[in-house]
Formats: sequence, C-alpha cells, structure tokens
Amino acid sequence: MMSGMNTETWDPVELAALREIIASHAEAAPPAGWEAVRSFEAEHGIVLPEPYRTFVAEICDGLRAGPPYYGLLPLAQTPPDWGQDRPDRLLAEPFPLTEAWLWEDDETELPEQEFSARTNAVFDHGSLLLGTDGCGMYWHLIITGPQRGNVWQIAGEGAIPFGTHSPDALMPGEPGFTGWVTHWAEGHSWFGDV
Repeated sequence: MMSGMNTETWDPVELAALREIIASHAEAAPPAGWEAVRSFEAEHGIVLPEPYRTFVAEICDGLRAGPPYYGLLPLAQTPPDWGQDRPDRLLAEPFPLTEAWLWEDDETELPEQEFSARTNAVFDHGSLLLGTDGCGMYWHLIITGPQRGNVWQIAGEGAIPFGTHSPDALMPGEPGFTGWVTHWAEGHSWFGDV
C-alpha cells in the first residue's frame, strides 16, 4: 500500500505546482466552484481527496490536452466509450484493491459470476473517472478505501496503481493526483521511461 499522502487537507506547494501546469494550457476549463464540489460530494456520500478537491473547485474542471490522452474529464463525467449498460457507480463503496491485479494473467479459477462481480467492483466502486487513453484504458482517482488519493489505470486486462517507488513497479512515479499530473506534464511514459 502506498502511504504518506495527505488526502484530507490541501498542500499549497502541490496546488501551486498544479496551477503552474494548468496555466500553460489555454484549453483548461474553468473551475467548478465549491458549491458544485460540495453538491457532488453530498449526492454521492463522499468527500473528494485533496489536492483533487481543491483543484476542481478552484483551478480547473477539465482539460482537453490531458492527462490522460483524451483529456482530463470534468467532475462527474464519464468518457463517451464508458458504455450505457455498465452497473451503477458506487463512489462511497471502498475501492477493493490495494495492489495491482492483472486478471488476464490470474490463474485463479473463479466462477464467471464471481469474476464479473469482482471486476465490476474494481471499475465502479470507490473511484472517480479522470479520463481515458482509449482502447478501454481508464484512469481512476481512488476516493474511498485504503488507496484513497491514488490514481490507478484500469483496463480490460487488469488494474495497476500509478506512482510507486518499488524497483519492480509497473508504473513508477510519485503517487497521488499531483504526481500523476506532473508525470504527464514532464512528458514521461506511464510505464517508465525506457
């Protein structure tokens, strides 16, 4: 589990870094404002983690340039390819993972109904969609559970956390929303610079 992030109070250094990155992008959407953020939180029974919460309220609520490839989604939106027949997103339910799960390589034999329930929970519980890199690769900000404040890439093949310092990390970098945005702004590959 990644730790050390403060997801409860905003950090002026992180917000200054985010403001600087966003200031260089003319296509940034205006901030949503505190009323919209608090209304979204009340509707879903959650409190967004910092610094994302203040970022959306005061800095920017969507960015066409990215991150990810197809842009940072405004609060409460899903990508056009998310699908109409998906289960309801349950943001107040804890995100179920604490480490990467590549289910396409998982040799555990689960009955189809149980496998489907577990993968649906990964896609739909405790996370906010940040955007997509296309081909079913979605970026999620975890808002409830032990991974609160971390960003994960979740795709048809599995779920991988961004920002671990482990030598064998699939997506090395600085954990959290600011680390993810900074990684993108500096032009690094999500899967490490090789």
